[in-house]
Amino acid sequence: MKRILASLLALSALASAATPLRAQSGPGTENGEWRYIGGDAGHTRYAPLDQINAQNFEQLEMAWLWRGDNYASFPEPTSRSTPLYVDGMLYTVAGSRRQVVALDPATGETLWTFREPHTTRMERSMRAAYGKGVAYADVPGRGGVIFISTPGFFLWALDAKTGRPLEDWGEPIPVEGFSQTGGVDLVEDLIQDWGPWQEWQARGERFDPEFGLPRELGMITSSAPPIVVNGVVIVSNSAEQGYNQTRIENVPGDILAYDAATGDFKWKFHVIPRPGEFGHETWENDAWYRTGDVSSWAPMAADPERGIVYIPTNPPTIDFYGGFRPGDGLFGTSIIALNVETGERVWHFQTVHHDIWNFDNPTAPILLDVTVNGRARPILVQATKQAFAFTFDRATGDPIWPIEERPVRQSTMPGERLSPTQPFPTRPAPYDEQGITPDQVINLTPSLREDAVDILDMYSWGPIYNPPIEMGHPSGLRSFLSCPSGATNITDPPAADPETGILYVSSARACRAERLVPAGEIDRPDDIMTTGTTLSQYAVLDRGQFAGPQGLPIYNPPWGKITAIDMNTGEHLWWIATGDTPDRIRNHPALQGVQLPESTGNGAAPLMTTKTLLLYYSLGSGGESRLYAVDKRTGQMVGEIDLPGGGEYGMMSYMHEGRQYIMTQVSGRGLPGSLAAFRLP
Repeated sequence: MKRILASLLALSALASAATPLRAQSGPGTENGEWRYIGGDAGHTRYAPLDQINAQNFEQLEMAWLWRGDNYASFPEPTSRSTPLYVDGMLYTVAGSRRQVVALDPATGETLWTFREPHTTRMERSMRAAYGKGVAYADVPGRGGVIFISTPGFFLWALDAKTGRPLEDWGEPIPVEGFSQTGGVDLVEDLIQDWGPWQEWQARGERFDPEFGLPRELGMITSSAPPIVVNGVVIVSNSAEQGYNQTRIENVPGDILAYDAATGDFKWKFHVIPRPGEFGHETWENDAWYRTGDVSSWAPMAADPERGIVYIPTNPPTIDFYGGFRPGDGLFGTSIIALNVETGERVWHFQTVHHDIWNFDNPTAPILLDVTVNGRARPILVQATKQAFAFTFDRATGDPIWPIEERPVRQSTMPGERLSPTQPFPTRPAPYDEQGITPDQVINLTPSLREDAVDILDMYSWGPIYNPPIEMGHPSGLRSFLSCPSGATNITDPPAADPETGILYVSSARACRAERLVPAGEIDRPDDIMTTGTTLSQYAVLDRGQFAGPQGLPIYNPPWGKITAIDMNTGEHLWWIATGDTPDRIRNHPALQGVQLPESTGNGAAPLMTTKTLLLYYSLGSGGESRLYAVDKRTGQMVGEIDLPGGGEYGMMSYMHEGRQYIMTQVSGRGLPGSLAAFRLP
């Protein structure tokens, strides 16, 4: 093992030495600031700060702890918001009301808050407690402005210093208690030219701004914040999770844009193409008219210099069954590059055709400037649940390395017709396991391997893009396995170093088993969350708990890892397991006498990079939360410190009054939805 590690480190050093350095990171992290939830507009999660380094990392002390559990949420506050640091202030959101909070960066003192009044449509949001933050822009004539899209699907523009809604901005909103300036009702702009809504109006129905979209037509909310590019506020959205849906109708998650200075509506991009629009032919049997979703619940990235915003999308209505929506279904599970000023499509790429695997693009694309075969290339990298890193020229959409359409298994589900092929990047190689066979199962002991193979025999298994089967299948199999279950996901987005062009992506190694049943068996007509009118033929009964033998994972370790990929070459440089081997694994009865690695991995881990370090948080052997520091060039651990609790999504770093801070999210241990800031003594 030592010889192998030494060889890997030597190769890594050579690769790093051969990689030309970039001048700087993208806009947003100058002067120690963190202006986007991804740090810069390219969402690299990189802070070009070096006060905290390998030599002093373990001297970090907690400067302050801000508690988020005082903000209402259900069932408890969820911490997925990455704060911004701009002009000496921090900005974040808290709770299911997505209350905007401004904080003092040195003390954590709350400076101001803004909370939208209660509405029924906020209650109907399935993403209420998953707000990922706010957007910021310096707006001529307005100064600093905070923009927030809420669970009720309203857009607000707030004065960054006071938190007050901007005067003479947006439109009056006829809901009791709402400010009559500074806001926009996004639902009205979303549905104004939508056929099903026009039919609804023709029957004499009227829009209720307190309730929002009628249940029969769908539900729309938001998850990620807007992004402001060149004076334009681009708003994404989210729908009911596809694994909870039973009915085929829903509203499309069209992308909306507004003037940052006035709140005036600018443009809308149809994510489900209408007649005469590019991609309309990919929706057969008029499914384009009744089917919805294709939302952009993950954050967006942007290239302000080129005036392009990049939108990652999820599948159309209902995960795991799409018999009612034949065709590839553009722009479902795609990356869409739009002109910021006009909303016109610049380029797109569909990463999954006719997605019935819940393989939505779960994180913001990452933008880098690299050198490929001696040529400077502006690239976009999209990490996926499939453990692929799709890579494109971000100006043209041309793949940097070939992407092949390869045949995949076809469905036996009644009415289902899958795409005969799916896209497979030829480089970089997948960064974690895909599919599963008896040769891939856990084999730490012969007994465990035998038990794992017996478990496989109860399911339909195979390569990636294994098609779903229904419960009660004639074969007698319980369900189907989808592997990976989500190698990269929203809770653990990748990071990158813009100066070297190296991508750091964290992944979890696991499978899932979804159980499909006739939708009528699980439909909830009286549930306020249920939308649409027409039952699908099939829907998901539950998320199908699945585990390997004796509660261990079905795969061999590592069960969580971080992989460094040189995006100049597409080569993997190194990988490490996340955290320490948990006591529950080290002391597992089936593993007594087995020599385990120092770390078997604790699942995927939130990441960020600085000038000096790669940082991630994971779990120690006893289940305690820890922040780890890693040498970016080699993957060697250089330090670790205790955290008051674990967290999701990400962290950030900023320089305030000459001191660098690292901020982590905190959940559990009685501190849900909280923030912890660390600095040197």
